[in-house]
Amino acid sequence: MGCFSCIGLGRKDPSKIEDSNGVQSNNNSGFIQDTKGGAFFEKEPVEDGIRTSGKRKPAQSFTFRELAAATKNFREVNLIGEGGFGKVYKGRLESGQVVAIKQLNRDGLQGSSEFLVEVLMLMLFNHSNLVELIGYCTDGDERLLCYEFMPNGSLEDHLYDLPPGKEPLGWNTRMKIAVGAARGLEYLHDKVNPPVIYRDLKSSNILLDEDFNPKLSDFGLAKLGPVGDKSHVSTRVMGTYGYCAPDYAMSGKLTLKSDVYSFGVVLLELITGRKAIDVTKGGTEHNLIVWARPFLKDKRKFVQMADPMLQGRFPTRSLHQMIAISSMCLQDEPKFRPLIGDVVVALEYVASQPYLSD
Repeated sequence: MGCFSCIGLGRKDPSKIEDSNGVQSNNNSGFIQDTKGGAFFEKEPVEDGIRTSGKRKPAQSFTFRELAAATKNFREVNLIGEGGFGKVYKGRLESGQVVAIKQLNRDGLQGSSEFLVEVLMLMLFNHSNLVELIGYCTDGDERLLCYEFMPNGSLEDHLYDLPPGKEPLGWNTRMKIAVGAARGLEYLHDKVNPPVIYRDLKSSNILLDEDFNPKLSDFGLAKLGPVGDKSHVSTRVMGTYGYCAPDYAMSGKLTLKSDVYSFGVVLLELITGRKAIDVTKGGTEHNLIVWARPFLKDKRKFVQMADPMLQGRFPTRSLHQMIAISSMCLQDEPKFRPLIGDVVVALEYVASQPYLSD
């Protein structure tokens, strides 16, 4: 499992920059550069749902009254999520469009700088696997974001603590989610310039539309990646325990490979149906990576890692390939982790062998 040759894959692209260094400006935005000239984007349209910034629908500026009306004054019945940033509500705009509205908690962990980063990032980015920003509100002290509504919630909602009668994700749907999430990350790493490090990839930040197409969300912690002759961005360690790359956690040196490690954790969650960190379990069961290490060293034990909710309905060969890809992403040394572009190619290959029920 030392390379992608173990699953018959590999892609070398000399145009890709591995662990290149980023530029951080000292202005309030932190990264805006010549948006009129498209400094963040390639001038030519590219494939796979990626569109140039010229086709990006501009975000609207809403008043607080408009978004309050959309959520019926932020009624509890419309609450669909909550985190360190605040609460997320389902709402309906005057136009009739159903949206998700995130209200920043002024006493919470996410500050105004993260709010600004998220607004600017999503105003610039446009990809089918990134959530679309409809608009924002900056009335007085109020800070709200208005997104497209994702009816199937987050990936986390479909992996853990399922209520009675709720159907678990099938193998083919899990593969679809893995490929889409990887493509969204590839866009951030390879299709914008300078590259962007997501820094908060986790199952709760992967949202699912009505057809279970995944979209990355919550870009408040995103950073410009390294460019030129530098190898990393030095920054305060941020992210979520259980998904954070060990090299970044120990040194504060952030690279594109930090995201690749987090993606490896998400792949393990899809494979095993286990949480990255499960406070209800003790010993080695508490941490998914610690629990998985012995299995990753012995191919004969791979099948034991499969989510029991799958009830054996998966192609064994594809399971082995998925575990091999995850293992590569979870290498302790960042230089041994693959580029996300190579991960996309590998996952697309595995997804081309769908599970066919008897």
